[in-house]
Order: sequence, then C-alpha cells, then structure tokens
Amino acid sequence: MMYSSIRDNHAHGTVGDFLKKHLKEHSNVFIVSAYFTLFAYQNLKENLDNIDDLRFLFGEPTFIKSIDPDKTHFREFKIEDDNLIIATEKFISQKAIALQCSQWLRDKVKIRSMVKPNFLHGKLYHITQPSGVEKAIAGSSNFTVNGLGLSGRKNIELNLVIDSDRERRELKLWFDELWNDKTGLVEDVKAQVLTYLEQLYRENSPEFIYFKTLYHIFGDYLDEQNQAGLLNEKTGFFDAQIWNTLYEFQKDGVKGAINKINKHNGCIIADSVGLGKTFEALAIIKYFELLNHRVLVLCPKKLVGNWTIYQAGQNHALNPFKTDRFNYTVLYHTDMGRSTGKSNANGIDLNNFNWSAYDLVVIDESHNFRGNPLEKTGTDGTVKSNRAQWLMVKVIKSGNKTKVLMLSATPVNNTLRDLRNQIAFITEGKEDALFESSKIKDISQLLKNAQAQFSCWVKDDTAGKSMKPLLDKLDSGFFKLLDELTIARSRKHIINFYGGDSAVKFPHRLKPRSVYPGIDLDRQFPSYEELNQQILKYKLSIFAPSSYVKADKQAKYEMPAGKQISAFNQTDRENFLIGMMKINYLKRLESSIESFEISISRTLRKIEELEAKIDQFKNKHTHTLSLESPSPDEDVLDEGDLESLEQWQVGKKLKFDLADLDLDRWLVDLQSDKAALVHIHNNALRERLSKMQNCMNSKS
Repeated sequence: MMYSSIRDNHAHGTVGDFLKKHLKEHSNVFIVSAYFTLFAYQNLKENLDNIDDLRFLFGEPTFIKSIDPDKTHFREFKIEDDNLIIATEKFISQKAIALQCSQWLRDKVKIRSMVKPNFLHGKLYHITQPSGVEKAIAGSSNFTVNGLGLSGRKNIELNLVIDSDRERRELKLWFDELWNDKTGLVEDVKAQVLTYLEQLYRENSPEFIYFKTLYHIFGDYLDEQNQAGLLNEKTGFFDAQIWNTLYEFQKDGVKGAINKINKHNGCIIADSVGLGKTFEALAIIKYFELLNHRVLVLCPKKLVGNWTIYQAGQNHALNPFKTDRFNYTVLYHTDMGRSTGKSNANGIDLNNFNWSAYDLVVIDESHNFRGNPLEKTGTDGTVKSNRAQWLMVKVIKSGNKTKVLMLSATPVNNTLRDLRNQIAFITEGKEDALFESSKIKDISQLLKNAQAQFSCWVKDDTAGKSMKPLLDKLDSGFFKLLDELTIARSRKHIINFYGGDSAVKFPHRLKPRSVYPGIDLDRQFPSYEELNQQILKYKLSIFAPSSYVKADKQAKYEMPAGKQISAFNQTDRENFLIGMMKINYLKRLESSIESFEISISRTLRKIEELEAKIDQFKNKHTHTLSLESPSPDEDVLDEGDLESLEQWQVGKKLKFDLADLDLDRWLVDLQSDKAALVHIHNNALRERLSKMQNCMNSKS
C-alpha cells in the first residue's frame, strides 16, 4: 500500500526526491539535522545552488564531526598490504566538491548549532518557494546521502510530509524560535565549518605534508611513551647521575629501549662498538630499580669488571655513579647450568640461589646465547642442554614475569637463527607474540624467509654490491620486527642525526699499520708462522675418541636421527673442537708466553691422565671402564666457542666404553702428540724462565 504522506526511503519514496521536486529557484530553505555531508550537497547541488537563502541548524554541538559522520572525507586514498589504493571515485572529486560547497555556504547559507548535547533530536526540511507556497517534511532523515535516500544504501527512515498550511506555519515558527534564541541554546558556527572545509580543498605545502607524515608515523610511539610513564612518572629518574652523564643520542636510545621493554617485555640494543651500550644499560637499570624491580646482569667473565665497579655494595673508589646506589646482581654466562658451588663473579652460593626472583635480566654480549632456548626439558623438568635453555627455563619462565634487555654489537653471527633465538627470550618462545601490535603471525617463519632471501642475494652474481635488490624482496614484517624489538645505530648514524650536539666527537681513526714483532727479544723462540705450522700437524687425538671406535661398535655411538642437530654428529663436534683448540693456542701466545705455556701444560696433563686410565684398563682387563668425551679447557676457548660446541651436544656428554676403542692405535697418536707438545712446552717454559731471570738481574 502506498501512503502519500510517508517518506521512508524504502517503499514510500525518499526525502531526497521530495527535496529535488520542491527546491525551486529563489526558494528559502530551513533545515534541522544532526549531520551535513558534502556528498548530500553534491547530489542536490543543481537545486541548492539556485536558492536564495538557507539556514542550517545542527541538532548536536559536535558540528565539525557531523560534517563527516562516516569519516569519508579525511583522505582520498588508503593503504592496504603496503600498496597505495585510490578508494573510490568519489574520493578523487572530494577536493572540488569541498571548494564548491564552501563557496555556496559563504554566499547563501547561515549555520548555527545547538550548544547542549542530546537536546534536539528532530529533523526538519522546510521550503518557502518564491510564489509563497510552503512545503515541509519532518521525521528522522539527516542531511546525508543515505539519510536522504540518494545512494544504493538507503537508510529506512520515518518522515511525514506536512500537508496542513497551519502545521507548516507552526513548524516555521518553531524553527525561528530556536534559531533566534537569546538564552544561549544556539551559537553561530559558520566560520568553524568553513575552516574545516578549507582543510579538504586547499593545497598543502610539501613541508606541511612531510611533518604531518612524521606525526602519523611517530604519534603512536610518543603516546606509548606517555602511557608507559617514562616521560611523566615522578620517580627521580631524570635526576640520576647516570642519566645526566649520557649524550643526547644515548638518552634517546634509553627512552626507546624502556618503551620497547614496557611494550614487548624486552629489547636488543645493537649499537656499534664504542657508542656506550653499557652506560645506556645502566640508565635502563636505574629506571627499573626506581620502580623496585630486581635486576640480574649476566656477562662474560672477561667483562665482569665493567659491571661490578658500579655496584653500590662494592664501594669501588672509581665508581662515578655512587649516589645512584645500583643494587643489581652480577653473574657469569658460565653460571648458567650450575646449581652447585659458588659463582666467581661475586661468591654467590649457587646451591640455594633463587634464579626466578628477578624482574629484569640484562644480558651483555647476548650473542653468546645464540643456542636454541626452546629445546624441551627432561621429564623431571631438568634442563639437559645449553645455557640458553637454562636461562629460559630457570630465569625467564619461572617466578616473576621477567623482562629482558640484551646488549650486543653483533646479534647475528652466523644466520638469522641467532637473532631468532635471542628474540625468543623476549617473547618466551611465542611465535605470534607481536601479532596484535605488528600483525606478525610467526616470528620464526618470518626470519626463515628473510634468511632465504639473503642467501639468494649473496649467491646472485648480478646483484653486485647493491643492497636494493635484497631490500626490495624482504617482507615488510621483517623491518617491523627489527623496529619493534631492536635499537641499532652506527657512528655514521650518530654523526648524521646528532651532528648539532657538539659534545659528540668520535676519535679520528688512523690508517692501521701492520707490525710484526718477534715473540722474544733473543729470537730463540719459534715465530708465529713456524708454531702455526707445527700445531696444525698435531692430531690432538685426546679430543677425538670417536675416531678410534672399532668398526663393529660404530652403531652404538651413532646419534638417533631424530636427535641430530643440523648436519653435525659427534665426529664433527670433535673436529670442530680440535680446530678451535689449535687456533686458540696461538691466541694464548698473543696474550703472553706464560699463558701459552700454561695451556699446553694442561693439555699435556690431560694426555697423561688418559694414558694412565688406558693402562689401568688394559692391565685389569675389565670391560666396564668408561670414558667421557674429553672437555676443552675454558681458559683456551672463549665463551662463544664453548656456546657453539653446546649447540652440537644432545643430553649429557657422550661416554665411551674403553673396550669398544682401538686403544693401541689411540696410544700411538697420543704419544706422538705428547712428544710434540712437550717440545713446544719446554721451549715456552725455558723462554719464560729466561725472562724471569733477566727481570731479576735488572732489579739487582
């Protein structure tokens, strides 16, 4: 059934058609609506441009938002999947429509708004034609495309055409009473509306667009800092000695790291060598200590002095930050995996040490923890493999929710798997930990794909030295991941972006000079080259028991296929260890002849102990005596080498039954190594004693 007075934008006609029919040239129009949109004006432009006067009354004081309730006018484009897409045809014409509407408003329209919200809900369209004929419709339709029924998505409204002359006059009087109210119900808002429309059509300078873009890129970052309390929390942080010692670029790094730690539970500071990662970390520690967080610092043995000097409990005379009263705990990397004895870092009794009591863990030289921290533990909950797993199970996943700060100038040593394993400490192994903030569904898969792209780029001869082909192929998620969890800056970056900071002055790097000094002044000790040639000939068979397993016993010592790590087996591990031992003997010699002599002496002692054990076995003819795979000397190998070896070891150290080994062949090789090492050892010992004698003579 058709109702002549109803306009519902559905079965009974539209409000838009009513207006098009009755908006005559030189008409006067009176409208009450909560919204006014550009595209409603566009659809009625031919009719509205020819009227004499229009008075528009916003029913709500949010008049600026009411110009665009669907947020359709703010941009002519959208970004989806990193591509720029023109959304619809109407966005292209937005600027022209806004300009035309603005000119029309200036010439023919007066605009007022209700001051009190939720006070006027009625909608009215009243037209007085030049002949004096009045037309009116009232109901629920706003001055929008959908509200007037002028689009494919018509709202179902309820409006009544007013047929009575008396009722039309009464509606006009009602409108005039509101429009001319002197009690403060309405205000003139035409200037504000025109200002808003100007933003839609005016040409903006490139500089304005640049700064606007920067704001949208970094606006969330600034908001997050405020929400995290870094910039407004009254903790005394900005009064700390360490904070006021930092350069501006270091302060920015500290702020960024604290923000990432609060947001994602961790951060990797990968600034280049010499940019002050330790001082940045101290400032971050101070921030969290002021919030009553307990802090644990894990560092290599050789760097322990870099951290203990600042501890308040040490009362060190050279501590420059005495008033900051740092209260963190320091342990060695090698303390991971130990549950007995005392830590050499500070004498802490590890028998009763509570690993899970810390709120923040700071890992210096975190690349040493590049082993997989997510290997499964034993059925009894014990950790059976590398230090990274110990750290994950005993410290990060146990007890308090633990935040992680990692410091390393080289977080990636071999492949992006190194980075993945360090990020796992932050995410506790959750691959989708960054999905909510960055839409990264699987961190490991993302890094695996990035590694594949990098490997292809390295092999591609056509790529040359240009990074552009690689950067073009890398997933944007890879850069998001780095941005969310890492801070990495170089000296060049600091000079370019903090050049105005006169305090930042790096020393000028001189061209290196190659110097080849002799090992001893008397030229009695072999040269590095001669020693290297000798050492490379040694088998160091003490570290290769698997090479002497009898053929019929090989299967007994083969690692199950499911437990192999990469392509390495026990023989590979032994060969790698022997290679590292040979290289590191020379490293010990670079330190001093005494260090070299001590390292050779320890290896000789291991050989003699092994020979004695083999003799004992052969004399007693027992088949039960077993031998653990010999361990390297920790003073010869650095922590990175030891960590690499741990990655290739599953479970406990492999044990060999001596009955399964070709002991005679092994003894021959052991004795050959022993004779050669004794010769080198005696030369080193003689040289050391000679130096001691010379020193004593000079003093006397």
